[in-house]
Amino acid sequence: MKKGDRYGLHRVIEPKGVLPQTAVKVDNNMEIYDNEILCDVETLNVDSASFTQIEEQAGHDKAKIAEIMLGIVSERGKHQNPVTGSGGMFIGRVHKIGPALEGKVDLKPGDRIASLVSLSLTPLRIDKVKEIRPDIDQVDIDGQAILFESGVWAKLPQDMSPTLALSVLDVAGAVPQVARLVKPGDTVLVIGAGGKSGMLCMHEARKRAGVTGTVIGNAHSAKSTERAKELGLADHVFSADATQPVEVLKKVEELTGGKLCDVVINCANIPNTEMASILSCKDRGAVYFFSMAVSFTKAALGAEGVGKDIDMFIGNGYAHRHAEISLNVMRENPTLKKVFEELYA
Repeated sequence: MKKGDRYGLHRVIEPKGVLPQTAVKVDNNMEIYDNEILCDVETLNVDSASFTQIEEQAGHDKAKIAEIMLGIVSERGKHQNPVTGSGGMFIGRVHKIGPALEGKVDLKPGDRIASLVSLSLTPLRIDKVKEIRPDIDQVDIDGQAILFESGVWAKLPQDMSPTLALSVLDVAGAVPQVARLVKPGDTVLVIGAGGKSGMLCMHEARKRAGVTGTVIGNAHSAKSTERAKELGLADHVFSADATQPVEVLKKVEELTGGKLCDVVINCANIPNTEMASILSCKDRGAVYFFSMAVSFTKAALGAEGVGKDIDMFIGNGYAHRHAEISLNVMRENPTLKKVFEELYA
C-alpha cells in the first residue's frame, strides 16, 4: 500500500507543492493510502455561503443545483465552490482505515461520523445526488470521501438525530471562539442572528456576557428576525440589511446610546457585510468574521478607511473540543434545540 503524507500532499494534482485546500484539483481515486480513512458518504452539509451562491446560479432549480455540484467535484476532485472558495462537511460511515492509522484512531469500520474538515480539501466522489434540501443546505448522496491523517472528525452522538448533529457540527468552530472573545458585561452584536451559526453564537454570547452584558441580534428577513426574537437570548433584535452599513450603524447607536459594541460577530451568508460589522464596533473592540462570504481586503481596507482601531478575527472552523462544546449547546438550551430540530432535523 502506498504511503501518504499527513496533510494529504500526495493527493494534490494541481498545482504541485500546495496543500489540498489551496489546490485547484486533487486526486479523488478512492483507493486509499496507508494513512487515510475511506468513508461512505450519506449527506453533504454545504457551507451556507457556497450553497446560497450555487442556488442563485441555478435559478433555484434542484436539477441544476445537482448539475453544478457534480461539475465542481468532477473538475476539482473535491467540493470547493470556485466562487466562494468554501465547501462544507459530510456525514457517513467508516468503510476502511489505512494500516498506518490502526490503533491510533478510535474508529472502526461501520462507525458513523461527521467530518470536521472542509469539503474544500476533502477528496470526494459523488455517484448519485439523491435529495436536495435547500432550506437547510443539505444534499443526500451516494458517494465516498477520504479523510487524511491530520483530518478532524466526530462520532455522531446518540441523543440527537444525525441531521441535527450535522447542522450543529457544520458551524462548530463559532461557539468556542465566541466564548474566548466575550467577557462579562460586554455589549455584543450578532449579525445574521436568525441563522444557524448566529443562533448558536447568541446563546454563547448571552452565557458569557451575563446579566450585566447586552446582546443585540440583527437579522434580515421577517422570518429570521422573529426566530431570533423568540429564542429570548437577545436584549434587542432588529431587522436591517447588513449590506447597508449606515442603516445598521444608526440602529446600533440608538440601542447602545452611541457607545457601540465591544464584540461584533458576523454570521451573514452574503457578501458586503464587512462595514456594518466594523462601524458597529467601538475602538479597541473585536470583530469576529465567521462568515465565509467575508472579504479580507474589504474588511482590512474598510477599517482603515473609516479610522477604526479594532481587532479583527477570521472565523477558524476548528477549535479544541469544538464538536463537544457546540453539541452541548443543544443540551443546555432546549428552546434552541427545538428550533434546530424544526429547521434542520
